[in-house]
Amino acid sequence: MQIFSTFEQSGYLELAISLIEKKGVKKENIFAVPLDNLQEEGKIFDTLHRSDGISLIDLAMALATAFSVICASIGFVLAWGPIYWGIIGAIFGFVLGLALKIFFIKVFRKKKNLLRGIHTEVILIVECDESKAEAIEAILWEHLAIGVAKVGMV
Repeated sequence: MQIFSTFEQSGYLELAISLIEKKGVKKENIFAVPLDNLQEEGKIFDTLHRSDGISLIDLAMALATAFSVICASIGFVLAWGPIYWGIIGAIFGFVLGLALKIFFIKVFRKKKNLLRGIHTEVILIVECDESKAEAIEAILWEHLAIGVAKVGMV
């Protein structure tokens, strides 16, 4: 029987492997594979098939509304009138909000991605007898496995 599990790279993984070895499973029957992290930088604009959950226009729309109201109010005393100045304020606020949001995503999100890359996942494959499978599965769950699956050998 083969038991597959995933872990974060931590001391719990090492403890789980040592306890599995103490249960009588040979080192040759334990296989750990670390997964590589994504190294490319994320995209700013979402596509139809991929979205990171960050909206670019939320701040832009809020600033467009605020600047539109303020400029329309001031437009009553200016030459072009409140409608033109409201539209000018909305466009200025939208561009300002979009520029600020893109700047913050580029600066702060890059740091967040670097911190996220510290924790890698490891796939642990254990080949054992069916009599030891329940005990090994319990060991894996006790040591904070993210997921566990058993596959019977035919």
